Amino acid sequence: MSAASTTPATNIFGFGSYTTVLQKVDSEATSSVPVPPPKSLLIATPCEAGEFPVLIFLHGYLLYNSFYSQLLQHVASHGFIVISPQLYTVAGPDATDEIKSTAAITNWLSRGELQGLLPQLGRPNLSKLALAGHSRGGKVAFALALQKAMATLNFSALIGVDPVDGMDSRKQTHPPVLTYAPHSFDLDMAVMVIGSGLGEVRRHPLFPPCAPKGVNHEDFFKECRKPACHFVAKDYGHLDMLDDETKGLRGRSSYCLCKNGKAREPMRRIVGGAIVAFMKDYLNGDQTDLIAIKHGHETAPVELQTTAFLV
Repeated sequence: MSAASTTPATNIFGFGSYTTVLQKVDSEATSSVPVPPPKSLLIATPCEAGEFPVLIFLHGYLLYNSFYSQLLQHVASHGFIVISPQLYTVAGPDATDEIKSTAAITNWLSRGELQGLLPQLGRPNLSKLALAGHSRGGKVAFALALQKAMATLNFSALIGVDPVDGMDSRKQTHPPVLTYAPHSFDLDMAVMVIGSGLGEVRRHPLFPPCAPKGVNHEDFFKECRKPACHFVAKDYGHLDMLDDETKGLRGRSSYCLCKNGKAREPMRRIVGGAIVAFMKDYLNGDQTDLIAIKHGHETAPVELQTTAFLV
């Protein structure tokens, strides 16, 4: 039994009962990291002793993994180890290299290299492994999950946070993930798709929406098979789950490229809470919080315009 299943109940939409530490691991060999990861990692982990399930979280297009530090720590505080690689600094439309890099990171984990990077008493439980991604990172997560032979570890859960498969309907970036055939995803794991109500809305007349109809969360969920669930946060945008403050040119642009909600914290809390509830169910066997969201018994920080389950 994982350590997370023995802790007192906490509100999934707030920080949990574990103290967390956030650390960066470079992709270069050092005396303390003789076998480095294929890509630099940002790792959020509980400080306390225990064995914890693991989530790999992939950043969105041209974003830094550090922009998700508050979200990663939210999830980790509920008893999970969260690993977020920096897949690239600059990238074109083809996501093939990102898929290969994520597979390489998964294979690096399978060799036990993560243990030496964690607080002394923390242990990763790689038999309870989930994969998640935001925006283009969601596309990459689905693509890797569908190409089962690429990774040496098995994923038990897949999460798309406002995933995007391209520029517009039938204008997918390579390699395309959506087939436009209902329930076509051949996945042997549970899937959750989280969408933003404002993601398909243009912020500027001259620029496309950040999560266009035809290649967004709705289309990903339509192709899922059971078990799967779908939540859509009304009045919040594609980048509203990022940190309250994202610095630098890319950080500043994240405030003005997409149609946004009034604040980031509520969207970040619903995304973090939904991820926690989903992983508690499908990694730890505790359905309580996910059922509470389904039936509206858990007070969400935002209005959910869609709550759908395939069971």
